[in-house]
Amino acid sequence: MSPFKRKRAGQDSVDFKPKKGKLVPDEGKGLEEVGREKEHEITVPAPISQGKWTNKERVLIFSSRGINFRTRHLMQDLRTMMPHAKADTKMDRKDKLFVINEVCEIKNCNKCLYFEAKKKQDLYMWISNSPHGPSAKFLVQNIHTLAELKLTGNCLKGSRPLLSFDPKFDKEPHYALLKELFIQTFSTPRYHPKSQPFVDHVFTFTIADNRIWFRNYQIIEEDGSLVEIGPRFVLNLMKIFQGSFGGPTLYENSDFRSPNMHRREMRLAAASKVREKQMVKEMQKGKKTSAKEDLESDVTADVFLTPAEEKPADIQTEAPEPKVVKKKQKAFKRQRMQMARR
Repeated sequence: MSPFKRKRAGQDSVDFKPKKGKLVPDEGKGLEEVGREKEHEITVPAPISQGKWTNKERVLIFSSRGINFRTRHLMQDLRTMMPHAKADTKMDRKDKLFVINEVCEIKNCNKCLYFEAKKKQDLYMWISNSPHGPSAKFLVQNIHTLAELKLTGNCLKGSRPLLSFDPKFDKEPHYALLKELFIQTFSTPRYHPKSQPFVDHVFTFTIADNRIWFRNYQIIEEDGSLVEIGPRFVLNLMKIFQGSFGGPTLYENSDFRSPNMHRREMRLAAASKVREKQMVKEMQKGKKTSAKEDLESDVTADVFLTPAEEKPADIQTEAPEPKVVKKKQKAFKRQRMQMARR
């Protein structure tokens, strides 16, 4: 075995055999005391762990076709943070999900993170224990990648993370199952060949608003404070299945609403706002027309009218005589001209 490989495995820097130590006598002590101290030897026991890679958890991280750039960067960030992760080509959307178990067997992986894209805008994540299960399906929301966030945190590539869970994970059974899945998937196995023997960042899983919020923080050595590194995303639980990518349903989230239903409600809300605006306009228009009608028929106009004297009503029993109109005899034009000459 070459020295470089021994250094990677961590076998040249640690001696796994028990050691014996002797007490060194002081100058001021007598010979009898020194002889008694030589009889007592200190034996340092060997460490419990022999530096062997026993927990061989491997995670397969890949996706279906039709994902956007944000999902692709998120998968790359997860592979960077998890040295025990493996990659594979994108899977066709026409294939059944049970094929993923065969892909995990070919890749020698017992855990899987599968990202499924629908309608080029909705992203679903499967986390599964292959091939026997269980598995869980989430809707991924509010994705922010390492390249997108301008955060000041940084950590060593391949270092082992600490996993911090919300106390609510221990109160309900489906959250306890998800906690065990997250521990086995996201924790880096000890003495992994690609991992580093340092712990300098924390993965936090927090439950708020019936969703699981994932954050990644750096541990600062000076004061132990935390600085966010990224990526960050929110998992909305849909279902938990007994098998791997299928099987009987163990838990179904009653508060979950599909993205299609959410978009439909948004459209209906926008349409109701438009209808409300139209009704307001019609009401204002009706008020204006009624005001115009009131102005045309003024009630106070009769105040300034003076009533006339009442005349006795005469009843005529006979028809009135026709009026005789006397016509003036008008001279002709020739006669008028002759009169004018005279």
